[in-house]
Amino acid sequence: MQIIGHVPGPSDPLVVPRKTPQRPDGKTDLVGLDRPAIAAALEAIGLDAKTARMRSRQLWHWIYHRGATDFGAMANIAKDHRALFATHFVVGRPEVVTAQASSDGTRKWLLRFADGEEAECVFIPDATRGTLCVSSQVGCTLNCRFCHTGTMKLVRNLTPAEIVGQVMLARDALGEWPGATPVPIVRPLANDVADDDDDDVWVPGAHNPGNNYTPEGRMLTNIVMMGMGEPLYNFDNVKAALQIVMDGEGLGLSKRRITLSTSGVVPMMVRAGNEIGVNLAVSLHAVTKEIRDEIVPLNRKYGIEQLLEACAAYPGANNARRITFEYVMLAGKNDSDEDARELVRLIRKYRLPAKVNLIPFNPWPGSFYECSSNERIKAFSDIIFKAGISAPVRTPRGRDIMAACGQLKSASEKISRAELDKRAAEKELSWTL
Repeated sequence: MQIIGHVPGPSDPLVVPRKTPQRPDGKTDLVGLDRPAIAAALEAIGLDAKTARMRSRQLWHWIYHRGATDFGAMANIAKDHRALFATHFVVGRPEVVTAQASSDGTRKWLLRFADGEEAECVFIPDATRGTLCVSSQVGCTLNCRFCHTGTMKLVRNLTPAEIVGQVMLARDALGEWPGATPVPIVRPLANDVADDDDDDVWVPGAHNPGNNYTPEGRMLTNIVMMGMGEPLYNFDNVKAALQIVMDGEGLGLSKRRITLSTSGVVPMMVRAGNEIGVNLAVSLHAVTKEIRDEIVPLNRKYGIEQLLEACAAYPGANNARRITFEYVMLAGKNDSDEDARELVRLIRKYRLPAKVNLIPFNPWPGSFYECSSNERIKAFSDIIFKAGISAPVRTPRGRDIMAACGQLKSASEKISRAELDKRAAEKELSWTL
């Protein structure tokens, strides 16, 4: 068992089932380690401190700027050191169990980690940007009733290597390393027809010097921590991973292009703003205690007022960096004109620099809700827009491969209402330990 570090304020430590993934070959994966940790690992295998620091800087460049996975390709490192590193280390990637492509261009990967546990990540291309939706846990700490992931038991937190590995793997797939292009290998899924446009997987780290890579032309431009899990209940690992992603000498993604989404872990929000500094999205989804208690049960611990006060205090939030409120549209539950007007009132009351993303509910097997009608969603959006607050309706992406918001789940499983209630009760108990 692992307890996250003490957080000042009205916070209860969360007890999380924790297994440390071990590679069967006993090697250490360098992905996810910062420079001092890489240097320490090199000293542990016999390099002196000065050489270890120099080699750690070189390894960092090859791993995070060049995307290399083979020590033999690291040309400016002495051959004897390359051989030594290959004996003790790997530059790993998660195993791709399945790779699916939606009719709208969205891609979803089911990934398996060293201990056999699985999680999903999704790439969503648009005309002017490409967004990678990254998971932070296997399963989820929470039990939001409209979310497929919320029906899963929490297995464990993902490590920094496993979080960064999702980004590395997506960059592999898109050919977004200097001199790299994806190498498609058709792997048809069950009940699918193999063709060269769907369900391709690739060889990580494959290189082709003939490509036209430029940093300005990258497809992967944004990251959202909106995959499986609650990022703020895996704070230290998420922080470590995002610091690597934002490092200017490596993956080099600006903090303004990274969004962390939370269901409302209030005591961790200011810390996230101060220590990570990325954009904040909040899964609000309701404006009354009764409804939010039902669909986002964490509200019973940190209520709407506490949550909005934490949003108002979020470091760096302003009109140029607005807080995003995610609001899933559930028919007859949270989609009335009165709900829309109350949402406007709350945003004004707390003087929040905010926009509202309206998300048509994405169904999943066994879900208990229905999506609001297009007419109801438009009316809801119009009320918020007329109040001077942006309220775009998110176009569902990847529904046909269960890759849309709220649909991620690492395995297919039929769950009865009784079992769902049991799992929810177990999760809520853990919030008070």
